[in-house]
Amino acid sequence: MAAEAKYELLRELGRGNFGVVYEAVVRRTGARRAVKRLHCGSPESAELALQEFRALKSLAGRHGNVVALHEAVLQRDGEASSLQCGHSEAYLNLVETALKGERIFDPGRAYYLWLVMEFCSGGDMNRYLLSRRPDPALNVNFALQLSNAVAFLHLNNVVHRDLKPGNVLVCESAGTPVLKVADFGLSKVCNVGSHGQATSSTTGKAWLSQACGTAFYMAPEVWEGHFTAKADIFALGIIVWAMLERITFVDGESNRQQLGSYVQHAGQLVPVGQALLENPRMELRIPRNRRSHIDTSVVQLIRKMLSVNPQERPSACDLIECFQQRVACAN
Repeated sequence: MAAEAKYELLRELGRGNFGVVYEAVVRRTGARRAVKRLHCGSPESAELALQEFRALKSLAGRHGNVVALHEAVLQRDGEASSLQCGHSEAYLNLVETALKGERIFDPGRAYYLWLVMEFCSGGDMNRYLLSRRPDPALNVNFALQLSNAVAFLHLNNVVHRDLKPGNVLVCESAGTPVLKVADFGLSKVCNVGSHGQATSSTTGKAWLSQACGTAFYMAPEVWEGHFTAKADIFALGIIVWAMLERITFVDGESNRQQLGSYVQHAGQLVPVGQALLENPRMELRIPRNRRSHIDTSVVQLIRKMLSVNPQERPSACDLIECFQQRVACAN
């Protein structure tokens, strides 16, 4: 990145196990960007970096509720080159490293993938909502925006696999908060046929076998390691339920409050998906608080989203219609 001096890194926004995100500015235009640096020094990290790059590249910034990728740059020591899907040596090196399970490029060189994305000034959904008073109309609007994003992902063969408020960003540039689903490191681009055509139903039939995600948002079948895109609907149900009732827990790693519903058992907080896996007949108490004013139809919808049987969950397109009606009523 420094060799081209195209971007100036301003400050660190956050970091995880595999990458660091910075606020940056384009030197020539002054435009702000979010830049994610992913270390590609091992087969595991190379595979995660490729998964995120492929997902963002396939979506190509075509939806207002999905974070847009502006550029991907592969840094090898002091050299930097634009990364494209195809037959470039840099791209093939990463693919071969991920597939073979061993580093095939020079072990003495540092490899980083930099993803240059749109910058969201409102931070993540957790911070945005928890720093404000509860707003029922905003909650329903956010539920609709998230449903639109997930529908777009599924229609384009992408299963996110780690939907949670911390992976949803907020843009405030237009005055009205706009959600942007981000962090596609665990996502999966599904192959749905020789013609590459997909619908929400065909993507929902693609079976995935790698258990992954964040525990409090994982569907029962994800814990078993055999699931479809309907796992994203379960995660969305956890988010919507928590958002409407302001249900939070403290994340052990960050020590931050997180929006997320759960089940209490023997004084412990148990993820809903894990609890349902252990007891499929368990009836979730929705709403948790008797003073919560949640419309009966919304309660029924959340219950369907959190069904133990994935086939009983609505599609994201179904959710759009339901939440559009709720937004119209709120206005």
